[in-house]
Amino acid sequence: MGLEGFEDAGIYKLTDDLAIVQTVDYFTPIVDDPYAFGQIAVANALSDVYAMGGKPVTAMNIVCFPIKTMDISILRDILRGGLDKLMEAEVTLVGGHSVDDPELKYGLSVTGVIHPEKVVLNSGAKPGDNLILTKPLGTGIINTAIKANMAGENTIVAVTQEMVRLNKTASELMQQTGVNACTDVTGFGFLGHACEMIQNGEVGLEIDHSTVPILEKAPEFAQMGLIPAGTYRNRDFRTSMIEFAAGIPDWISDVFFDPQTSGGLLISVSPQKVENLLDGLYGAGYTQAAVVGSVIPDVPGKILVR
Repeated sequence: MGLEGFEDAGIYKLTDDLAIVQTVDYFTPIVDDPYAFGQIAVANALSDVYAMGGKPVTAMNIVCFPIKTMDISILRDILRGGLDKLMEAEVTLVGGHSVDDPELKYGLSVTGVIHPEKVVLNSGAKPGDNLILTKPLGTGIINTAIKANMAGENTIVAVTQEMVRLNKTASELMQQTGVNACTDVTGFGFLGHACEMIQNGEVGLEIDHSTVPILEKAPEFAQMGLIPAGTYRNRDFRTSMIEFAAGIPDWISDVFFDPQTSGGLLISVSPQKVENLLDGLYGAGYTQAAVVGSVIPDVPGKILVR
């Protein structure tokens, strides 16, 4: 399983009861604290394995660093943050590669394992399923505000806490519960990744915008125009699949297409199992997890935002 679909990671079957899950991700700093940046980059890179229901086991660092213009202590703090997050995830760092580059970048390639029959696809949603989002939206907007020096310390702490939070336990809970589909919400935004769940399929989605968890300052910053460029690209690419009900404010679209860093899981689960999964998520610290919509057969390939 690889480039032919819209899945979050590649899957390669080794034996009847073992497959490997592979992914890679790296990016430029989005917060000023090098240690926090290292943690965020690791949580983000591991997320695609978690979205498939897999267990990440090894990782390799990817580093681009301007050694002539930036103090090496910054890189040391980034790698320390990354290693601490890997240890929390029980993932072994087995190596990596670094290059001298004018622009700082950090991330990882990750290998995980999974039973071939337990892979969770993003395309398995069934009519009547509930949709659960495990983390609040708005990280891209708030990170834009941080770069513009317009975000207060409390806001920076709040967004950083969400970005460093692993999707590990949420993934384990969904495997224990048994779900029909999952994706993680990252660069294509909430609606962009939701579109991947129904692309070329026989179902559509209905989203209740009032139930979607959003970081506290994101609506305010969105209405001020602090919108990442990726938001516009996400919206332009998927606009034909989305229908917003009359009266929904414009900033909702901005937040729903906001490119996320280390966002939550978007899980499609049967109504009979939804409360059990939510209870587990709340108990594991995903306090803003919420049912945000449902899977409907009436509008295949479309998302209705109500």
